[in-house]
Amino acid sequence: MSTRERSGCPINLSLELLGDRWTLLIIRDLVFAGKKHFREFLQSDEGISSRTLAERLQTLQDEGILTRSDDPTHGLKTVYRLTEAGIDLLPVLATLGAWGSKHRKADDKLSRIADDLAAGGEAALDRMKMALRTEHIGQATG
Repeated sequence: MSTRERSGCPINLSLELLGDRWTLLIIRDLVFAGKKHFREFLQSDEGISSRTLAERLQTLQDEGILTRSDDPTHGLKTVYRLTEAGIDLLPVLATLGAWGSKHRKADDKLSRIADDLAAGGEAALDRMKMALRTEHIGQATG
């Protein structure tokens, strides 16, 4: 996946990195499903291929959206964690979820999660960001 920038427009720059379905779904799985290992991402319902997953994870790491480290509990596993830049994508995911809940035939349980997060406004997003910082970065700075 190339992140060659075609213009300095902030929307374009964001889409150059995040504009394919797989990248945001990986971030979704980190944020909402607590996935941290390669095999866990492969088990998502959308059916990403291992090659595409590896490419997207590498791009996200190269772009500073996530980090990769050895899993201290299992010598052969790698742990992926969000950086502050990755955590800052939470409002984007929340907005996409709320839109999909309203305008698409979404799963009722998943729609409730999206709707609850949207209804909680900025305060709910801030609380979730703090929880993500604790889980992924090891701190709850704000």
